Amino acid sequence: MGASKPRKSRPLPKISDAEWVVMKVLWARGSLTTGAVVEALDSSDWKPKTIHTLLGRLARKGALSFERKGREYLFRPLVSADECEHALTRSFLGRFFGGEIAPFLARFVERERLKPSEIEELKRILDRK
Repeated sequence: MGASKPRKSRPLPKISDAEWVVMKVLWARGSLTTGAVVEALDSSDWKPKTIHTLLGRLARKGALSFERKGREYLFRPLVSADECEHALTRSFLGRFFGGEIAPFLARFVERERLKPSEIEELKRILDRK
């Protein structure tokens, strides 16, 4: 899930939970044909037609580009995982914590069991800020 250049003013598409599963496959593997996406999601309970529908929706939303490759389509992510994760996090913070990260972190850290290595990592991240 690599970083990418900042996007030009176009808003990020809203991606449903099911679409997120498909995007994760494409983010992990890059450009894939329809058949390769279906194969990658073989362990899911989805039928190939469902996956085709999700790919089409993601393309219409602007999350994927596609081009014809023989008898199939080749899909490529147009948005990065980092961009989508950040937008989703910001949306969550806005809805539940008034857009503030400190109250969220405080509540989360107070209620979660953190390993010493996780605590050290959080300290390193905060020290860099």
